[in-house]
Amino acid sequence: MAVKYNVYLSEKAIKLHFVSSDRSHAELAARLLRLAGVSAEVKKVGDRNVWQVWATTDVLAAGREELRDAIRKVVEEALEKGWVDEKKARRWLEKLEEGRVLREGGPKYHARLTRSGALEIKFQSPNPDSIEREAQRLRDRGLVEGVHFSVKMPEGGGKGYVNILKEGLAYAAWLSVYGSEDQRKLAAEFVNYILQRARKAGEEVYEKARKIVEEGKSRGSLTLKGFEKKVEVDGKTYVVKVIDGGAEFKRGRGGKKLLRIRIAAEVDGVRREYEIAFGRYGETNAAKGFAVARADAPGGREADAERLAAVIEALTGKKPRMRRKSDGTIEIECGRAHLHGFKRYAELADAIKKWLEETGQ
Repeated sequence: MAVKYNVYLSEKAIKLHFVSSDRSHAELAARLLRLAGVSAEVKKVGDRNVWQVWATTDVLAAGREELRDAIRKVVEEALEKGWVDEKKARRWLEKLEEGRVLREGGPKYHARLTRSGALEIKFQSPNPDSIEREAQRLRDRGLVEGVHFSVKMPEGGGKGYVNILKEGLAYAAWLSVYGSEDQRKLAAEFVNYILQRARKAGEEVYEKARKIVEEGKSRGSLTLKGFEKKVEVDGKTYVVKVIDGGAEFKRGRGGKKLLRIRIAAEVDGVRREYEIAFGRYGETNAAKGFAVARADAPGGREADAERLAAVIEALTGKKPRMRRKSDGTIEIECGRAHLHGFKRYAELADAIKKWLEETGQ
């Protein structure tokens, strides 16, 4: 016998309903839903000889793919025909997608902004097996513990956690574009799920997550060679044309590993090869890059410093800091934001990623 359910899009939820005067039919309807992964029980309607089965949004979202797809199509058709509010429909569709991720073994992450404004994406559980299972799931998808995520096992009856680091979300976004076919699919699902959790936490949280995802996807998407852009420095417009570039490692004082970024560029007709050396500094292990303007460059130190600043801003979208010292030296300083800007270029992306990983992110 065929079992037909009615789907209602109410004010607050999606409701799937079956009703019959034959209890055996209702029992069959409930059993079929349970086979589809939905928790459902038969209930009698008042004193009448009528039996019904109800299932709402949350339990439907936990069901099998075939059921979720059928419900999703109902919602999408209702949205297309204007029968349901768009915001409400999007929320239901996100709930169905979230249920898919959870059903396929993904735990429920929570997203929020810390007091410092940093994005925190964390799964918590008092069960050590759940923590280890999720950590292994991330490893299997190409993420590295200590680089892309951190783990704390439960202690003393408390909760442990898996925390997705900023670099982890960015790397997952990168994998969703540049990974293997399987990696792209899994990473895209993971990134979409995290964005949904972030949206649920509020607009500020979502915007923070979205920017990290965009930055990750853009890594290695551009090339230095042939890059051209106009940029303004101290009221003057410069035309920046990049000829070539690359990155390599070298040892600095005390044996510290430095990242040297080389950029050959022509700025307003003046050709020069610039070098920015990034290292780790201070108690916070901050990533900073430094370059020095040359006195023998056309126009002297000031002109050389402005041309280099134009190159950096054109490539990264961020103005560098200039320091003028008492001996006449002009030092150009870059920060982590510039480093992330440089990551967008294929010639630099791998070296920057490796240097960050090896020197402590």
